[in-house]
Amino acid sequence: MTSQDVRKQFLDFFASKGHLIVPSAPIVLKDDPTLMFNNSGMAQFKEYFLGNATPKSNRIADTQKCLRVSGKHNDLEDVGFDTYHHTMFEMLGNWSFGDYFKKEAINWAWELLTEVYKIPKENLYVSVFEGNPEENVPIDQEAWDIWKGLIDEDRIILGNKKDNFWEMGDQGPCGPCSEIHVDLRSEEEKALVSGKSLVNNDHPQVVEIWNNVFMEFNRKADGSLEKLPAQHVDTGMGFERLCMALQGKTSNYDTDVFTPLIEKVEQITGLKYTSNEVLNSSEEQNKTNIAIRVVVDHVRAVAFAIADGQLPSNTGAGYVIRRILRRAIRYGFTFLNTKEPFINQLVAVLANQMGEFFPEIKSQQQLVTNVIREEEASFLRTLDQGLQLLENVVTETKGSTVSGVKAFELYDTFGFPIDLTALILREKGFELDEAGFNTAMQAQKARSRAASEVSTEDWSVLIPGNVETFVGYDQKESDVKITRIRKVDSKKDGILYQIVLDNTPFYPEGGGQVGDKGTLVSANETIEIIDTKKENNLILHFAKKLPENVNASFIAKVNQDLRNLSSRNHSATHLMHQALRSILGTHVEQKGSLVNPTYLRFDFSHFAKMTETELQQVEDFVNARIQEQLPLIERRNIPFAQAVQEGAMALFGEKYGDEVRAIKFGESMELCGGIHVKNTAEIWYFKIVSEGAVAAGIRRIEAITSDAVKAHFASYENTLNEVKIALKNPQDILKAVHSMQEENTKLAKQIEALMKDKVKNLKASLIAEIQEINGIQFLAKQVDLNPEGAKDLAYELGNLGKNLFLVLATADEEKPMLTCYVSKELVAHKNLNAGQVVRELGKFIQGGGGGQPFFATAGGKNVAGIQNALEKAVEFVK
Repeated sequence: MTSQDVRKQFLDFFASKGHLIVPSAPIVLKDDPTLMFNNSGMAQFKEYFLGNATPKSNRIADTQKCLRVSGKHNDLEDVGFDTYHHTMFEMLGNWSFGDYFKKEAINWAWELLTEVYKIPKENLYVSVFEGNPEENVPIDQEAWDIWKGLIDEDRIILGNKKDNFWEMGDQGPCGPCSEIHVDLRSEEEKALVSGKSLVNNDHPQVVEIWNNVFMEFNRKADGSLEKLPAQHVDTGMGFERLCMALQGKTSNYDTDVFTPLIEKVEQITGLKYTSNEVLNSSEEQNKTNIAIRVVVDHVRAVAFAIADGQLPSNTGAGYVIRRILRRAIRYGFTFLNTKEPFINQLVAVLANQMGEFFPEIKSQQQLVTNVIREEEASFLRTLDQGLQLLENVVTETKGSTVSGVKAFELYDTFGFPIDLTALILREKGFELDEAGFNTAMQAQKARSRAASEVSTEDWSVLIPGNVETFVGYDQKESDVKITRIRKVDSKKDGILYQIVLDNTPFYPEGGGQVGDKGTLVSANETIEIIDTKKENNLILHFAKKLPENVNASFIAKVNQDLRNLSSRNHSATHLMHQALRSILGTHVEQKGSLVNPTYLRFDFSHFAKMTETELQQVEDFVNARIQEQLPLIERRNIPFAQAVQEGAMALFGEKYGDEVRAIKFGESMELCGGIHVKNTAEIWYFKIVSEGAVAAGIRRIEAITSDAVKAHFASYENTLNEVKIALKNPQDILKAVHSMQEENTKLAKQIEALMKDKVKNLKASLIAEIQEINGIQFLAKQVDLNPEGAKDLAYELGNLGKNLFLVLATADEEKPMLTCYVSKELVAHKNLNAGQVVRELGKFIQGGGGGQPFFATAGGKNVAGIQNALEKAVEFVK
């Protein structure tokens, strides 16, 4: 049975049980501040479990792309070393929102596994929650009794809280769960050891494949449990593990989920992968196997994240994606001998393999390939740089143990992998101070945790029920009541209060647009709202204090000035998107945006730097639409399919409902939930301020409109007036500037000629000062030259013989510089190295530097240290 058949049979089965089949949500979460990535099948349904929204069906089934590489659920370091952990995986799931419960969930799970997939019953074990007296939660007798009618009692296992009580997080919906485990061992192994004893003991062939969670409690901030108003079912079955069981394999990587990717790696590297059935592989082969598993697993996670709109970067979710890819690159570099980019070649295989069910990987194939290729090339350059830096660390090490702190600096600053550091050191006969590295690592993690630590209290509900509505498209003020409040204490922001209103004109951050600011005004006080965000379908208004009377009536007032500026930038973004597609081509797609009152930022797919002409054409296009005074045509609650059919642009990586909001200005039409101007004339003017690269095939434009453009033009006018004054008010400013440039060029040539004469004169006088020490011609001297002159002088003196060791010091413009020249013969035969010399002497001038073994320089900030540096130089030749 192919993996495509496995997926289809699951969805068809639950469709036959009255479930609505929904597509996978994006792997990257953009509107949930509590999660970076979808890390479980239930993540996209949190608002339903919390009662903050109503699902379109009480029964839903899907397969969800999941990523577990950060926070509580972090499998990254296990990936590659075993046969069943992954960064990205598919979670097959069926869901009941207040509809069926344990009886149906358990019976359908058993029916699907044993009658449809035909897994032998004697290979299955199930677990049931044993209860927890401390929390007054009894044994899940109902689940036990249901299973007792389906399976022998000796195959039912009681599980503890760790294994059989599932929680969304430290707070929120939770409940007992019933897992299903499959024993994939041979008959001989089963006869020797019972599979029951191996359940939940990390045995690679006795693995959990399905978890049925029965959500019936809510975990409060104080740790206590309360009953949910409705009972829900949340199930998840690991697709890759299920394929392993159904295809008769003992490793996920031996299934057709991974074999096409593995075969491509074998073709590229010329190395062979051995399946899990091949026992007693050599140590070298095991390293190859691990590296190939790392590569084929990680490319899936990275490719789907990029396709869903998350580019690798140095912060947040982008940093996680970059870290996953770099782990794959370094395993290839170290164990597969790949010194050139190659992982990008796997994207075509992945698109061909999964594009039918996940069309985003097919449509974004070229972009994903380009981004991964550029990331590979960049990190391979980093590895080369790191190898040189590690060589310097080794050279400076006294003894045979390299400082863990130094190794951590390489890891933290340059991204050089610690295991690669340890491997290279062993090859050179050195040891790594692992304890020192771990101490530095833990200190950094502690700092990071402290900086991001957040304590969230339970909601205090003032008005029960899901009564909140958003009125911000039509109103900037509204009469409101507070429905719930809670306190949030974080190291970053201090104590803040989240306030939910029965209706609100405040737009919550989303779709690239920042959240509104404003006030809540009652008869007695005014509360400042400093931000607005959305979480689990609730609009949260952030304030530094609560009203004295939270039950009072308020007027919610949006800061109209900030709202107007943001809306002008947002509408300009739509017009610019249209302009880019018109001028550059329809390959242009939005890949990210930021809209705030100050400026707009727009990331888009394009293969080359935009020319000045193209940028001007985009500006002219947008400003023409502004001059046309196009009215806003807004269509709310239009069916998604109809909107797309009528030409509305839908963005990859965004989660759209069945009904959407379409925004149209002239020929520009996009699906968008943001705030816009009523007429393009309100934008006033559009000006691009920068264009550059974000990643391979991704460009970024930053632009301004309205008041920011006025300020921009005023700044340019002020600068021009200051230039005129500095030039003594010439009639033709441009002519005066050109004249000054010509004069400067002439003077520079004269100075260069004078400097050459000065170097020649100095050369003649310094020859007499050269001393012979241990057969080496030695000179350490401060000279009245600029750094370039010192370099010329060093090479001039270097031409005199084959055994010169020279250190020149300069203090041009009070900036100390050391220049070291060592004859190549001395480098070869005396083991002298100019780079090491300037690094050591640079300490005296409070600086550092480097270069080649025969020529290097070091800059610093302590002119007074020059004399000490020159006096110390002689020790290198004694």
